[in-house]
Amino acid sequence: MVSLNQSLYIPTTEETQISKESSRILAAHISCDTHRLKIVEADGSEEIATIPAVAYRLLIDILTQMSQGNAVTIIPIHAELTTQEAADLINVSRPFLIKQMDAGVIPHHKVGTHRRVRFTDLMEYKKNIDAARSKVLTELVEESQRLGLYD
Repeated sequence: MVSLNQSLYIPTTEETQISKESSRILAAHISCDTHRLKIVEADGSEEIATIPAVAYRLLIDILTQMSQGNAVTIIPIHAELTTQEAADLINVSRPFLIKQMDAGVIPHHKVGTHRRVRFTDLMEYKKNIDAARSKVLTELVEESQRLGLYD
């Protein structure tokens, strides 16, 4: 199980600026399969870190989000979430989430008496709900245009 409430941290103004500059620099060098970064400490000591391309892109994404003042959380794809963590993640109430689970809409299992949902199952549910909402919105816009309510 992964705790999503591990001290949510909002970047400071200084960290936002540092993140903006760092993401810009790193993004300019994104074409490689692996990346070697030189870490230089305040005392002048140096060490080279080799980073896979996927992790490098993720680092750029994290820095980009931080540059916009956003907090960032990383969740392992095989994570199992509590009902409260899952509800918080998709921005619904815990009772609503439990109703969806009990109705079989969101797969889950129990650990003792507690429900757990896999992150991947939750994201599949969210993807399906988002697609359905988008479809309804498109239909509403088309109907509004047909009725001359929307230009």
